[in-house]
Amino acid sequence: MSDVRRVIYSFTVSLDGFVAGPGGDISWSVPTPELHRLHNERMREVAVQLCGRRLYEVMVYWDRPDAARVAPEMIEFEQIWRTVPKIVFSSTLKSVEGNATLATEDVVDVVRRLRSEPGGPIAVGGAGLAAALIEHDLIDDFRLFVSPVILGAGTPYFPPMRRPLDLELVETRTFDSGMVYLRYVRPAVTD
Repeated sequence: MSDVRRVIYSFTVSLDGFVAGPGGDISWSVPTPELHRLHNERMREVAVQLCGRRLYEVMVYWDRPDAARVAPEMIEFEQIWRTVPKIVFSSTLKSVEGNATLATEDVVDVVRRLRSEPGGPIAVGGAGLAAALIEHDLIDDFRLFVSPVILGAGTPYFPPMRRPLDLELVETRTFDSGMVYLRYVRPAVTD
């Protein structure tokens, strides 16, 4: 496994397991400065970011200059985000901006190809993309930023599963905001 690039699925998730509330609402998941610094740290290790259309449309904000970003952790994230190559999976977008490429292939095929190439970790953003990769056992590292909110409905972090997925807890961190970071890996995955 050491010659294969790791695939990381990381998202802020409600206590009841949703990455977005009804209608795609993510207003409850805005990071505090402390949490933003951890996102920056984690983003620095990413060699390529995979995005679904909805996540890309939210995150393209970081590819556009914005004088309102004055907090040091936000400025730092913008600099990190802009340098990371992104592959955007969408059947409706005609073009993408910044350091992004629009994918025409299936996400499973792209990840299988990327995993066989040399390089650093591959991050997947978007519950739909992650669901396809989970179904094909292509995610090695699950990172949940658990927010102390119950949404009741929305987009789940994990898709319906046909079989159990055994994971090993390798890292935790608690934030003053009540947010808890949990990192789980597939038992065969080692750092």
